[in-house]
Amino acid sequence: MSPDGNEDTGANRNGNDDRDGNGDDANTRTSRGTSGSRGAFVVIGAGPGLGAAAARRFGREGHPVGLIARDAPRLERIAAGLTAARPTAGGPAPAGRPPAVFPLVPTAAADVTDAKELAAALAALRGRLGPIEVVLFSPRPSLDWIKPVLDTTPSDVADALALSVVAATAAVGEVAPDMRRRGRGTLLFTTGGAAVQPHRDRAVSAIAYAAESAYVRLLHEALADDGVQAAQLTVVGPIGPGAHHEPDAVADELWRLHTHRDQPLVVLR
Repeated sequence: MSPDGNEDTGANRNGNDDRDGNGDDANTRTSRGTSGSRGAFVVIGAGPGLGAAAARRFGREGHPVGLIARDAPRLERIAAGLTAARPTAGGPAPAGRPPAVFPLVPTAAADVTDAKELAAALAALRGRLGPIEVVLFSPRPSLDWIKPVLDTTPSDVADALALSVVAATAAVGEVAPDMRRRGRGTLLFTTGGAAVQPHRDRAVSAIAYAAESAYVRLLHEALADDGVQAAQLTVVGPIGPGAHHEPDAVADELWRLHTHRDQPLVVLR
C-alpha cells in the first residue's frame, strides 16, 4: 500500500490491457540502446506522485522505465508526462546527470491483486524493455479501509493483505528468479507510517504493513547471497508537492536504497 495515496490500486478488476503490446519495434530498440547495461525499472501501482517521481529518478540514471496500474488512461497520462522534454520538478537535473527525458515509457494495465494479470503485465514490459533489474511495489490502499480496529471486518483485512502481501508475493515470484540467475536486482517496497507507528483507528494499514514488513525482511535475508536486494521504505506523513515529504526527495531515497544496498528498512519521518 502506498504511503502518499497517489498510487493506483488493484482493488477493482478491469482485465489485462497492455496498450503498448509486445512488439520489439524501433522505439523499443532505441530504449534498450540508450540504457547501456542497466536493466528496466518497473513501478507496480504507478501514480502521478511517488511513482512518477521514482520513474524520473531511475530513468535519469539510465534505466528504461515501465509502469503498471489498473487505470490504463491514467497510466498513459503519466507516461506522457515522463516522455515530455522537461526536467525534474525541483528544477534542472544536477550537474553530471542527463535530463529526465525518456524515449519510451511503456505501460501495462492490470489489477495487481490478480496474479495472472500481474504476470502478463510484467511479461509485456519485459518484452518491451528487456530484463527487469528494479521493481518498486507501491500500490495504493482503499480509503474505505481507514477505520477503527473494532470496526474492521475480516474482509477488510483479507483485501488489504491481498494487496500488500499476496500481490507482492506474486510480483516477486515473477521477477526474482531472473534476478537471481543474473546475479543482480533490487526489490523495493513502500509503506506508510502505520508500519512503525500502528494506530487503533487505522487498524487495517497497521496489520497489512506489518505483514508486508516481515515479508520484505525475509526476502532481504533470503536473496542477499544471490546479489538481489530487498528493501522497504516507510514514509511517516503525507507525500506530495508542498507536503511533509516531496515526491522527488522520497524518490532520491529509493535510489539510495538501490545503490547502497546496505539496509532492509529505512524510515523517513
